[in-house]
Amino acid sequence: MKNKVNVDVIVPALEEQYNVFIPVNKKTIEIIFLLNKAINDISSGSFPINEELSLVDGFTGSVYDVNKTVKENRILNGAKLIIM
Repeated sequence: MKNKVNVDVIVPALEEQYNVFIPVNKKTIEIIFLLNKAINDISSGSFPINEELSLVDGFTGSVYDVNKTVKENRILNGAKLIIM
């Protein structure tokens, strides 16, 4: 799966963590939207759709540039991402 990476997505608002595959050629803003929608569905609406979410590196605390692709942001297999 060279076109996807396997990451852990941490959702502090729900105190949950999910292991997901994300495509490397999509912009980070698109990934945030897809994750938001999926987590909203999984949580039965407990994590509302929000257009002002950020994706944060779980190791460094750096906020990823939403205008760059996953690959350009250097998000690799095993990354821990925080959506907030």
